[in-house]
Parts: sequence; structure tokens; C-alpha cells
Amino acid sequence: METQIHYMAALSYVDVSLDELHEEFGDLPNEVKQRQKKVLELKAMVEETEKILAEIRRFCMVSKTTLSEMKDKEAKLAKQQFNVRNNREFDAISKEISHIKEEYSRLTDQIRVESVKEENLIKILAQQKIDLTEATADRDTKQQELEILASDQNDEVKELYRKRKAIVKLINEINIGEYDRIRKYHSDCVVKVRKNSCTGCYNAIPAQVIVDIRNNLEKSYFCESCGRILYPEDITIDDAFLNKLSKKK
Repeated sequence: METQIHYMAALSYVDVSLDELHEEFGDLPNEVKQRQKKVLELKAMVEETEKILAEIRRFCMVSKTTLSEMKDKEAKLAKQQFNVRNNREFDAISKEISHIKEEYSRLTDQIRVESVKEENLIKILAQQKIDLTEATADRDTKQQELEILASDQNDEVKELYRKRKAIVKLINEINIGEYDRIRKYHSDCVVKVRKNSCTGCYNAIPAQVIVDIRNNLEKSYFCESCGRILYPEDITIDDAFLNKLSKKK
């Protein structure tokens, strides 16, 4: 049964093969990577702005409810002043009303400040989304150029991209995030453990980690020396396995 580690190892196999072939295509693959990096950065900015906006809106909603409750309480206290028995009770109620008014004023000012922030963030978010859309389109255009060039020059590259697209769909979001992060530093970011060593940096892997890798194929284990994702020696990644994966729905 195939697991997430099978899929990531297969993706690494494809990417290493593509890296070897990409030398024929000059700097275009790197341009695609740079544009993808920009897209990810802009997407993160959009998500952060949306998060802050949600927090501001939640604060304003809760605060407006609090203001309404303050008004109700102030009205009740004002009525109670007509039924006091002595000056001390009157002064105590007056003091409480004064405190409510101060809190009401403070909270009203804070809502006003947050509302201004919201207006500004809405404008910023709109521009961020425009930037993200443009960056995505730019990346897609470069990606298409690369795929067309690959198709024109080398059927093998075109086939590898087809397989890569199919394999990526099999990998969950968390694992693909880890994969992309490590691949910034190592082209072969998923490597086999052979003779108790990482085949990426050739440093020894602890025996217990090797056992864990074999027994938990849905979990990612990393080389403590180089950070690559490791997979057990008995897993074979070859063209036949890639063909099998690329046909999965």
C-alpha cells in the first residue's frame, strides 16, 4: 500500500530528474521558482491581513454589544437615583454612572480607532489581492512557457511534468509544505536510508529512527544532519512506480 512517504519519494525522484534536464532550459526554471516564491509570500500577506481584519471586526462586534449593555445599565441606575433613601446611596449611584460613561467613552474611541484601521486594511487587502492575482498570472505564464519549451524540446520533460502533477495531488498540504521548504536547500529533498546512513549527506542514522521510519510510513522523519526527509531502504522508486502513481485518480 502506498503512503505519504511513497508519494514524496516519488515526487523527489521526478524533481531530481527534472533538475538534470532543466539545464537545457537556461534560467527559465529558476524564474518559475522565483515567481512561485513571490506568490507564496503575497498569499501569506493576504492571509495575515484577513486574519487581522477578522480580529478587528470581532472586537467591534463584541464592543458594540458591550456599549448597548452599558447604556441599559446607565438607564437603570438613573432610575434608581429617584428611589434612593439618602445622599450616600445617591453619590454611590452617581459614581457608578460616571464610571460607566468613562468606559463608554473609552470604548467608543477604541471602536473608532479600530474602524479606521479596518478601512485602511480593506484598501490594503484589495491591493494585496490584486498583487497576488497579477503575480499568480505571471507565474502561470512562466510555467506555461517552461512546459511549452519542455514539450517542444523534450518529450521526457513533458511526461515528467505530467507525472509530477499527478503525484502532487496525492500529497497532503502539510507534507507538500515540508517538501517545498526542504527543497529550497536540497534538490534531492527526500532520500533513502542505505546501510544505516542518509544517502543525501552520508551521515549515520540512529537505529531507533530507522525502525521508526520503517514502521510509520505516514509520518515524515528527517535527517538530523542535513534535514532531508528519509524513507526506508526497502522502498523502491523507479519509472514503473511513477507510472503506477500517475494513473491514480
